[in-house]
This record gives sequence, structure tokens and C-alpha cells, in this order.
Amino acid sequence: MLNLERLRTLDALARHGSVSGAAEGLHITTSAVSQQLSKLEREVGQRLLAKNGRGVRLTDAGRLLAEHAARILSQVELAQSDLEAQRGQVVGDLRLSAFPTAARGLFPHALAALREQHPALRLRSCELEPEHGIAGVVRGDLDLAVVLDWYNKPMALPEGLVKASILDDPAEVALPVDHRLAGRDEVDLGEFADDEWITWGDGEFCHEWLMFTLRSKGVEPIVGHRAAETHTQLALVAAGLGVCIAPLLGRHPVPDGVVTVPLRQRVRRHVYVVWRADADRRPSIRAAVKALRAAAEDVG
Repeated sequence: MLNLERLRTLDALARHGSVSGAAEGLHITTSAVSQQLSKLEREVGQRLLAKNGRGVRLTDAGRLLAEHAARILSQVELAQSDLEAQRGQVVGDLRLSAFPTAARGLFPHALAALREQHPALRLRSCELEPEHGIAGVVRGDLDLAVVLDWYNKPMALPEGLVKASILDDPAEVALPVDHRLAGRDEVDLGEFADDEWITWGDGEFCHEWLMFTLRSKGVEPIVGHRAAETHTQLALVAAGLGVCIAPLLGRHPVPDGVVTVPLRQRVRRHVYVVWRADADRRPSIRAAVKALRAAAEDVG
């Protein structure tokens, strides 16, 4: 009889690619991962791992069993989801992530409401950029991820995920109060060809969106500073160091010395939540989506 927890450990190793990654994903020690996999090898009577430099790799037998383990664990999750749905109770563990401004703008209200309304539900949350949140849901490290894309740059979702819209988040340009365009009713991105931009980290989805959008306007962006947090970006704007895109979610309070001006072509982020299709019937998933949408109504 194959042990389910040992199959879960093998699946985590296959997904993360290393013993340390599997340990982090499962919230156990690396020695516990090694012990579980050694026991699994004895159970099946075959080597599942081979040394690969300083790490390990799956053998042919290990890859074969890992493929079966992924299907078995998916069926187990589906069974748990169906049982929760039949019972109709919001219980168990729920692991969520959100990109930083959503974590600030939505999680405090939504998670507090979930805790009050469903005291048997155990919540764990963290901040992750959208692509990392989606990867966490696919791997099974997370149950839900609050993610985003932009009106002109959608994010592709892997097969097997379900999504629900939370809100459309309007974005404006944040300018120093003495900027030449600060008194305008609206501006166009093409008017910022000579300005330094304060943007997100290189490779992050929002940074790539801004570069794509400015270049589509014939503007080669001048990037002066990078910061992951909206409030850090706004503080740099207040110091006169550049301009930035300022979505409404998580923006307030806007610091002194900064004004926000609408864009002529309305710019919006689409904020939504994703989860695995095999967990679709879990009452806790539906409760979380409801709580996030209620929190979104208070944005602004």
C-alpha cells in the first residue's frame, strides 16, 4: 500500500526540482523530505532518486511514480472538495497569496471577515507577484491567488485553473506637484517621453506591461528607479525623482507633494482570483471569493 504523504513528498520534489524546494513547499525540514522518500523507495523496491551534482534527480521509476502521484493527489483533492461541498461547511486550511497592493487593499478586510464568519477555517496568507502566485496554485502550495493583468496585456493561465473577477482597478499617473502636467485634467502617456519613470522590478509583469505600453505610444522609456511597493514609488515621486503609474487599489493615502492625473485612454488593471479546477466545489473557495469581492467594494 503506497503511503499518501510519501507520494505527496515525491510530488513536491518533482514540482519544485529539489529537496530544499520540496521542504519549503510542504513546510517541513529537508531531513523529513529525505526520510519520506527513503521510506517510499523501500515500499516500492526501486530507486526513485539519483545524485545529480550537489542535488538529486528523479530516476525513470521516480518520474513514473511522480506522474501517478500527481493524478492520485488531484483525485484526493477532488474527493475532499466533494465531501466539503456535500457537508456545506467552510472548514479546513486555506492558503492564499496576493500581489502587494492587493494584499494591502483587500486582505485585511477579506481575511478578517472570513475569520469572523467561519471560525473553523484556518487562514494563511502571503504576498507574491502574480506569476509566482499562479505557479504556487499550480504546484498545490496555495489554494487561491489574487493576481492581475492589464486592459491591453492579458496574462495567460495554465490549464486546470479557474478564475473569478474581483474588480477592475483604474490607474492614473502620479506626478510631483510642480510637474509641468500636474494641473491637467487628463494626460496621454506619449507626453512623458522626456520623463524618468519609477517602475517595478525588471521582469515583473507590471514592469513589462509599462514598457510594452509606452513603446506602443512611440516612447522609449527612461527608467530611473525601481520599487515593488506602490507607496515606495509614490514617495520617490514626492521627492521629485520621476513619475509612476498609480492604480487605485492600495494607493491611499497619497503623500504630500504628489498629484494623480487620469489618462486620456482609460487604463485599468483586471484583478481576479485563481484556483485549481479540482477544488472548485470547496465551500471555503467560494467563501473566500465572496469575501474578496466584498472587500473590493470598499476600494476607493
